[in-house]
Amino acid sequence: MNLDYKEMLKRARAQLPHEVFERKRFELPRPYGSTIGMRTILHNYKEICDALNRDPRHMLKFLSKEMATAGTIDRTRAIFQGKFRRDTFERLIKRYVDDFVLCPVCKRPDTKIVKEKRLSFLICEACGARSSVRSV
Repeated sequence: MNLDYKEMLKRARAQLPHEVFERKRFELPRPYGSTIGMRTILHNYKEICDALNRDPRHMLKFLSKEMATAGTIDRTRAIFQGKFRRDTFERLIKRYVDDFVLCPVCKRPDTKIVKEKRLSFLICEACGARSSVRSV
């Protein structure tokens, strides 16, 4: 079992997932919404959640708390009580990405949220880091 360092390094790199080596840019779709009466509809809500690889209910809970209003999911869109501008959604989604999507170690979006007992952890699939996240 006399392996030199370079061979062991090659074996270790071969066992890593291929996503680790890709350098694609993380693009988030811009929120597209409209206001009807006293309700704001975010039309591409499902598309945003899919791009972030997050549960739509988790993100809805975050947005509803931050805007201090009620929100519901209707198929591919989210409906919020009150009038909100696009820049409000952009700012809040950016904050959600910083808190619940990007890995604090490697800054990659290849993460998932795992709940263990009462604690939630952000596990990075790229670097393997595990960090706690606050509950929504």
